[in-house]
Amino acid sequence: MFGLEITVFVAFALSFALYVLPTIIAFKRQHRNKTAITLINILLGWSVIGWIAALLWAFTNDPAKT
Repeated sequence: MFGLEITVFVAFALSFALYVLPTIIAFKRQHRNKTAITLINILLGWSVIGWIAALLWAFTNDPAKT
């Protein structure tokens, strides 16, 4: 009875988690530019290039921490 609704909800939740993955990584790594990474991810993440840029930036080493 609720099979399709649950499937749609799970698909939406996974898609959203994938979309904000650069933001999640930046916060987990306590990146000093996490606010800027979040803004790039939210505002330009819809374009694949913006999402990749945010993801790569989230994985860069933070020179203040090393």
